[in-house]
Amino acid sequence: MNVWAVRPERIGDEQGIAWAITSAFADAAYAGGNEAEIVRRLRDERELEASYVAATPAGEIVGHVAFSPVLIDGSECGWYGLGPLAVLPDWQRRGIGAALVEAGLERLKHIDAAGCVVLGHPRYYGRFGFAHDPALSYPGPPADHFQRLVLSGQPPSGTVAYPAAFG
Repeated sequence: MNVWAVRPERIGDEQGIAWAITSAFADAAYAGGNEAEIVRRLRDERELEASYVAATPAGEIVGHVAFSPVLIDGSECGWYGLGPLAVLPDWQRRGIGAALVEAGLERLKHIDAAGCVVLGHPRYYGRFGFAHDPALSYPGPPADHFQRLVLSGQPPSGTVAYPAAFG
C-alpha cells in the first residue's frame, strides 16, 4: 500500500514542488542547479501542459514531474518535453517517479499529443517506451540520452527546442 498519491499540481503546491526538485537534484552530477527555477518559469509563462505531484496523506509533496511543449525545427507540432522529474531522495525507489511519468503521459494522450521527448537515462525511460531516434536531435548531451515516445502519427525528424524557461 502506497503512503502517497499522484495528483495534478494545485495552487499552494509551489513551495513543496520547489523543495522536492531542489532536494532531488542537489547531488546529481548532471544537474544545473536551476531545475526548480525552470518549473517556476514554466508555470509563470503558462507553459506547463501537465504538472503532477506525489503527495502523502498529510500533504507533503515527495515528487513532481513537468511536461511542457517543445518545438521541432522551430515549429509547434504537438510534441512535449518531460522534465524535470524529481523525487525526494528518501522517497526514491518506491515507484513514485514511474507513477508521475505515467500520469503525465496519460494527460498527453488525453489531449491527443503526438509525442514526448526526454533527456534522461535510457534504461529508466525505456520502460515507458522511450527510445533514442537519430532523426530527432537535441544538441549537447550524449545522443542516446535524448529519447522520444511517439503517441500518434509518424515520428518527426529535426532539432528539438525546449521553452525559454529552460535557459
